[in-house]
Amino acid sequence: MEMWIVWLIVMGVLLIIEVLSQMMWALCLAVGCIAGLVGSLFGIDILWQIVLTAAAAVAAYVFLVPSFQKWHALAVDKNGKASRTGMDALLGRKAILSETIRPDRPGRARIDGDNWQVKATGGNLTIEKGTEVVVTGYDSIILNVEPILD
Repeated sequence: MEMWIVWLIVMGVLLIIEVLSQMMWALCLAVGCIAGLVGSLFGIDILWQIVLTAAAAVAAYVFLVPSFQKWHALAVDKNGKASRTGMDALLGRKAILSETIRPDRPGRARIDGDNWQVKATGGNLTIEKGTEVVVTGYDSIILNVEPILD
């Protein structure tokens, strides 16, 4: 098998690892594999291909990591906070109740088409169906909400 094909396969595997793990080292090693692939296409000895790969991977790490950190810092500054995922992404979101919340029974609300079980933050509140609420927290998969007072 030609060596450039080996470099291409290794680069593809590293890119898949990068997508799955989101670790910068895999991307940097994939960039290094590009240098090894180019070296192979020019007929350079395998030892020098490995040296090229290592040098390019280190250079990619030195240049790409600070660039991605700056990009992330700009994204945080733009949004005013770091990106939230999972249940944390629901905090502060507005919803409309599709079922009344009673002190003894949670209600339901729709957020982005998903139907969530919700309870009042105060605990002893009754909030009627159709009321606009804001998500203030969560307990397992039950959202805590408060009515939005105009």
